[in-house]
Amino acid sequence: MAGIKSLAKDTAIYGLSSIVGRFLNWCLVPLYTILFSQAEYGVVTLVYAVVALALIILTYGMETGFFRFANHDRWSDPMEVYSTALLSLAVSSTVFFVGVCLLSEPVSALLHCSGHPSYALLMALAVALDAFTALPFSYLRFRKRPVRFAMLRLVNIGVNIGLNLFFLLLCPVLLEHCAPLVAWFYDPSYAIGYIFLSNAIASALTAVMLLPELRGFRYRFNPRLWREMMVYSLPLLVLGVAGIMNQTVDKIIFPLLYSGSDGAMTQLGIYGANYKIAIVMVMFTQAFRFAYEPFIFAQNKEKGAGKERAYSEAMKYFVVFAMLIFMGVMFYLDILKYFISPRYFSGLKVVPVIMIAEVFFGVFFNLSLWYKLTDKTVWGMYFSLLGLAVTLGLNAALVPRWGYMGCAWAAFGCYGVMMVSSYVVGRRKNPVHYPLKRISAYVVLAMLMYVVGLYVIDTQVMWVDYIVRAFLLAVYCMIVVRVEKLPLSQEQAAVPLPPPSGLSCFRTGFKIGDEEIFPDYSIQI
Repeated sequence: MAGIKSLAKDTAIYGLSSIVGRFLNWCLVPLYTILFSQAEYGVVTLVYAVVALALIILTYGMETGFFRFANHDRWSDPMEVYSTALLSLAVSSTVFFVGVCLLSEPVSALLHCSGHPSYALLMALAVALDAFTALPFSYLRFRKRPVRFAMLRLVNIGVNIGLNLFFLLLCPVLLEHCAPLVAWFYDPSYAIGYIFLSNAIASALTAVMLLPELRGFRYRFNPRLWREMMVYSLPLLVLGVAGIMNQTVDKIIFPLLYSGSDGAMTQLGIYGANYKIAIVMVMFTQAFRFAYEPFIFAQNKEKGAGKERAYSEAMKYFVVFAMLIFMGVMFYLDILKYFISPRYFSGLKVVPVIMIAEVFFGVFFNLSLWYKLTDKTVWGMYFSLLGLAVTLGLNAALVPRWGYMGCAWAAFGCYGVMMVSSYVVGRRKNPVHYPLKRISAYVVLAMLMYVVGLYVIDTQVMWVDYIVRAFLLAVYCMIVVRVEKLPLSQEQAAVPLPPPSGLSCFRTGFKIGDEEIFPDYSIQI
């Protein structure tokens, strides 16, 4: 029991720091869309999409490899494993940074920021530092130091946000009213470069704060150990690259596919900004991912039919809450759209498509339990590669015709195919009897209410429409409560019920979640 309580506390800290960090970075988007043009924000979107991919490549599964070999019976000294992996990442990160320095002009041209090679250099520095420090962060988890882990993550994010506000808001005011204070270092024409500078400074400061994790032991490089770690980790690299490309490749290849007269970077900026509105669903899926893996592995130890019921109930309630979030965002999109500048409103049509795509991904993650519980994780790689093929194919076919809407539908198709294929294969390999009829009924109900709330009932009086939509959300919730016989009060909850519902299991799991498929790097925005 004490171990479970410790796990609950530690994983709550890990999960909270990640989700809070992502939310805080998300809050910078309104500032960027107000201050910068669509084309400039398009460059930011492209750069950070490339950065996300580069981070996966430059860590090449070494974090998971460190955990595996640090706990391996053959290697009795975890510090030898740590130092071997650390030296490997140090060399590869250095080679990457030096390579970008030597090729800064062509790299900046590829990132559509020609004339500003410093943009590429700053982000290369941030990527190299973040890739290297990924292992010290893993070492903190290995040593069970969640508080220090979370503190460093949040300091990194706080510094990044603080510097963004300093350079983008405070410095222009000081330049106007007290120029000598900032004129010696601040150049208004540097524009989005200050986003990248803030990121690089935050990453450098984090590396300095991690110095205690880089000292106090003898550095040793074991070639045999390194080869075994690479053999173990490289398949994880394939999985990680395929997974992150499913999320970012549309933004990377969009400038290559789009040839409209309004400019590829302008359209990419509009797409990237509106994608951030849909990230509400991404955050929900992220929170679910933190909880679900520990939940299913804990349930797998149980015997009897109860664990299968818990799996199926967790799926059902995920869909229920996901549909509630979808309706809430779409019903009040007229308010939420002011999260970004009005200059970007033309891209609001991508929001429902991206949100449903993220629901598909959440369901896919839910379905992934069959290959994780049976140690057939290679199927995860197969599904990710299948999704990548769909993403590339649909983007190539749709972007030239539909622009950024092609990207949105490609994401929809990618995650839809991954979801369906995982379900079909899982039915043969390790079947779980999900309540498909009831889940489908909730989806249909939510879609009907979505259509009614936005297209059928339209009084042209905003506050009346909002009240009607709030009523529809309440009706949806009440239907779920009545159908599922959920207790509405503590007194009702105290009344003995049938065998423990999946919802109670889901809530317990939600509190102790830890892992996710792909690492969550603070450099992403």
